[in-house]
Amino acid sequence: HPAVRALKERVDAEPAGKVHTVDLTYITSRGNWYYTSWKGDDGKSGGIATNIGVHFYDMLGFVFGALKTNVVHHRAIDCAAGYLEYERARVRWFLSINDRDLPQDIRQKQRTYRSITVDGHEIEFSEGFTDLHKASYKEIVEGRGFAIDEARPSIETVAAIRVAPIEPPSATTHPFLEGVLKDAGTRYADGWPV
Repeated sequence: HPAVRALKERVDAEPAGKVHTVDLTYITSRGNWYYTSWKGDDGKSGGIATNIGVHFYDMLGFVFGALKTNVVHHRAIDCAAGYLEYERARVRWFLSINDRDLPQDIRQKQRTYRSITVDGHEIEFSEGFTDLHKASYKEIVEGRGFAIDEARPSIETVAAIRVAPIEPPSATTHPFLEGVLKDAGTRYADGWPV
């Protein structure tokens, strides 16, 4: 994505040792079909952090360098959250497919919320976002796909997230997780999100 490439160029041009503060929030509402399809089966999809998050972890590693720390604060069928520390960034992340997690002011207007802030400044990447799969597939067909060494860091990140112990909330916890934890008692019925 052009906005991601521009961010990488900016980070690469900065003095070594500069570490950014990043919040990644991605909520993409899904209906009950999601839970009954292969995507809702952790054994087939790897769970939300793999199925949806892998793209963001790949992007974060591309921009901010090697992963140093991987902490998981929450992992459920509809939502996951944690903290990642890269060479050049500290990242609080939150992923959800539950529309209950959408910010109140946009809940009636849209079903998806994407936000990446770097040091408090929003990185706009909504335009063209839905075309990224197609663009990537085109590059693969034309012989310019990604090598395994380029994909390995994000695959290792999601593999670790799938089995990591859940850490209690802390200063590194994404603020959206507070609402999930507050209503966890009424959020799930028989293990399924409501």
